[in-house]
Amino acid sequence: MPRTLFISDLHLSAERPAALARFEAFARDAAAGAAALYILGDLFEAWTGDDELDPPDGDPVGRAVAIALTALASAGTAVRLMHGNRDFLMRAGFARACRGTLVPDPSVVPLEGDAALLLHGDTLCTDDVDYQAWRTVSRSEGWQQVFLARPLAERREIMRRLRERSRESIREKPAEVMDVNAGAVEEAFRRHRVRRMIHGHTHRPARHELVVDGRACERWVLPDWYGDNGGWLEASGGRFELQRC
Repeated sequence: MPRTLFISDLHLSAERPAALARFEAFARDAAAGAAALYILGDLFEAWTGDDELDPPDGDPVGRAVAIALTALASAGTAVRLMHGNRDFLMRAGFARACRGTLVPDPSVVPLEGDAALLLHGDTLCTDDVDYQAWRTVSRSEGWQQVFLARPLAERREIMRRLRERSRESIREKPAEVMDVNAGAVEEAFRRHRVRRMIHGHTHRPARHELVVDGRACERWVLPDWYGDNGGWLEASGGRFELQRC
């Protein structure tokens, strides 16, 4: 029976080798034979440009992930990649390196006889005004062109400082500010005319039921890969289930 898998928020980096090992095992074993794997953002802790794949100075974690995804794609699994708030500089070079395809955020895809709305999830967190302002700037073509023109080492240092600033900002914000806004969720269901939504970003895995304009809807939130676990959402035979590594 065809299976479609969804993961997000792996935040892979050299500082977290256990998470990389779990992902490689997942790609080799749990994802083997799946019809499609959707990676809904934040595959990496940071991605400063596709030259992270280039030897000798590139990121070995990025190369290891590309190898694992290439093997999966070569065996027949469609690999779909969506930007997150940490890897929004991932471009066609990385997609080609892992035989995957970049998909826009948001995307509506056919799934188990219906349609599903796929997002990273950060656009639903509209109460975090500071982050939304930064997102608008960092996703602009002008900002990205200037940033990507800098040397790789300089880009890494800028990203390191941005992550530190982000961690400090998160500590100062109430938890509810960084979760999804109920109105934004309802508007996304309404705008895209779907009954099912799948996203990550908030690190609060769950299935939520709600009613929008008289229609029963469900929202799946994907698990992150911090700590000793990872996880994914599996859709097969009309059933949806959150799985753990």
